[in-house]
Amino acid sequence: MTHTHNELADQLPDFADRIHELKQSDRHFARLADEYHELNRQVHRMETNIEPTADEEIEKAKKQRLKLLDEIQSMLSASPAS
Repeated sequence: MTHTHNELADQLPDFADRIHELKQSDRHFARLADEYHELNRQVHRMETNIEPTADEEIEKAKKQRLKLLDEIQSMLSASPAS
């Protein structure tokens, strides 16, 4: 399978280490990150027609992914680095 675009480390490269730390230490953050990754892979499958989907559903999933990314980025910005 090709590289799935929009992974968290791709979207937030300055936070790559912090993402890893929080996935290990913060259950809520880990759940959000897992949800983001699953949704991102689902969008990728939809866009590449592995899972043919109506355009409206793809857009809905993209908006949900963006909302998760915003929440994750807010948590990263608010969280002090260890």
